[in-house]
Amino acid sequence: MSRLRFAISKINSILSSDSPIESSLEFLVPLLSRSIVNLVIIRQRNVQLGFRFFIWAMKRRQYRSWFSHNLMIDTLSKSRDTLEAAWNLLEHLRSSRILIVPQAFTVLISAYQKIGMVEKAIDSFGRMQEFGSRPNTFTYNTILQILIKQKVPQLAMAVYYQMLKSDCRPDRSTFGILIHGLCKAGRIEDALRLFDEMIQKGISPNTMIYTIVLSGHCQAKQIDEAHKLFHQMKKHECLPDLVTCNALLSGFCEVGRVDEAFDFVREEGFGLGLKAYSCLIDGLFTSGRFNEACALYEEMTKKKIDPDHVMYTIMIKGYLEAGKITEASRFLKEMEDRGYVPDTFCYNTLIKGYCDAGILDKARSLKLEISEKGGFPDSATYTILICGLCKEGLIHEAQKNFDEMEKHGCLPTVMTFNALIDGLCNMKQVDQARIFLFKMEMGRKPSLFLRLSQGSDPMTNTEALQTRLQQLCETNHILKAYRLLQDLADSGVMPDVITYNILIKGLCKTQNVNGAFKLFIEMRARGYTPDAVTYSTLIDGYLMANRESDAFHLFDIMPKNGLAPSKSIYNTFMKHLCQNGRVWRAFALWLDYLVSTFGDQFDEFISEAQKHFDDGSTGEAIRCLIQMDQLKEK
Repeated sequence: MSRLRFAISKINSILSSDSPIESSLEFLVPLLSRSIVNLVIIRQRNVQLGFRFFIWAMKRRQYRSWFSHNLMIDTLSKSRDTLEAAWNLLEHLRSSRILIVPQAFTVLISAYQKIGMVEKAIDSFGRMQEFGSRPNTFTYNTILQILIKQKVPQLAMAVYYQMLKSDCRPDRSTFGILIHGLCKAGRIEDALRLFDEMIQKGISPNTMIYTIVLSGHCQAKQIDEAHKLFHQMKKHECLPDLVTCNALLSGFCEVGRVDEAFDFVREEGFGLGLKAYSCLIDGLFTSGRFNEACALYEEMTKKKIDPDHVMYTIMIKGYLEAGKITEASRFLKEMEDRGYVPDTFCYNTLIKGYCDAGILDKARSLKLEISEKGGFPDSATYTILICGLCKEGLIHEAQKNFDEMEKHGCLPTVMTFNALIDGLCNMKQVDQARIFLFKMEMGRKPSLFLRLSQGSDPMTNTEALQTRLQQLCETNHILKAYRLLQDLADSGVMPDVITYNILIKGLCKTQNVNGAFKLFIEMRARGYTPDAVTYSTLIDGYLMANRESDAFHLFDIMPKNGLAPSKSIYNTFMKHLCQNGRVWRAFALWLDYLVSTFGDQFDEFISEAQKHFDDGSTGEAIRCLIQMDQLKEK
């Protein structure tokens, strides 16, 4: 005890003096242990002195510990003034040419994150070079974790590349953080490349990383690959846990392979808990096996496994999809009677059921109930209501809901805009619909949108953006890169092919086929690939406007753009040709369709029908086609 008192007394005396502490503390090293170092950090009332002692201790390997880090993070995160004092100390150490260890910045970054000052955390990382400090693996992992939580995996990857260039070795945690972030963002191919890179570097994946990648495969509907990875995991003696098994079970169910999910449970022999029951019951409902899902729910309750709010939401959704709205609402009441507070997702499920059934009064009252129960309607709530209102032709009320959601900070999605644009087009308010397209693209940052799309350095694709982020990271402008991504997120909701198809259809309905074609050209110029619906809609529009040659021009260029004309497009042309008394041309087109669809399989019948058609023997040609149809049915 006397040794401890002597050490603490001496350390406090040295820290309180104006003389440099680094050399003064060295003679105390034989008396110090990790516990004494931690005790000194706790007892320091002066943040600057405690932080300085922490920096000194971190220079010596024997005093480094997670506990010390966490103590310093707790101390620094008490207030903004505390953090400002820490920066003043770093400025003083830099002017005194004292080496600042990366651990000093690691705790600063973590402290800023803890009090929600993310931009300051990112800025602290970017300023390390300014103080002559190089990030170590732990510092990189800390900032990568923050970037992933902020949902900017592009920036996280740019920082990772900077890490490699600085010869700082990534560890298992580095790969785990990045792979998790990429999978959550739906970038499964990038995650798999990183997974392979980790193995090539001689770092073996643990159960958690295997589970993350397996879940990513399931998210991308790559269930067979997920199942292979499960067996590969066992082969490499990395035992799957219950989380891994439930992830694969959920994957099977989400793609409708419920029987294989049950087989998997039997093969692996794990007991069904609430999570597993939830996956299986949801899978049965999704596959339309309503009675089996209800029977499994009964089995679960008989085993005294109580449903949670997730299970209740699954039951509500299942009953709604079966058209049993009254029974679905009873589950909501049962849930509340058991003391569960329904979350917004649960309410949204029921609101969608009412909207789909056209019972808008109930949907409106449930939206109000969310707020009354202490929750908040989210973007999905408003989008569901807007879709329901547009479906019933209540465009004015839908627009009021749109304005309300923006006031409440709920950002509209592409589906929200698509519903409104479709509703306006159906009411033949195409000009108003186009205004929503511009509003959609420009969002809350119109100047940024114009700069990025029209400026001297346009970023029109993911590759260009990733290159720009890497350039900013290499020059230590991490915060600038982060703000760029945040601005891009706020700059608007990018339209999809469905958005353009809705507008093209609306323009064709109002007989503005030139405007529709102009939008078609604009769509391609912006990097969107028209699909079969786009071509079909434009062809219909041209034929309605008696511009047959333009319609056939689009028909001819479809194969050049990798699209085969569908049966419905052939039917549209044939109907048009027959209505104009050109039956022979329609018949020839039908033969072309048969050749393109069935090829060599019915080559003999098609050739014979074509010969009879050329000879004018219509009856014989039709007989050949009937024979071919009979063979197809067999």
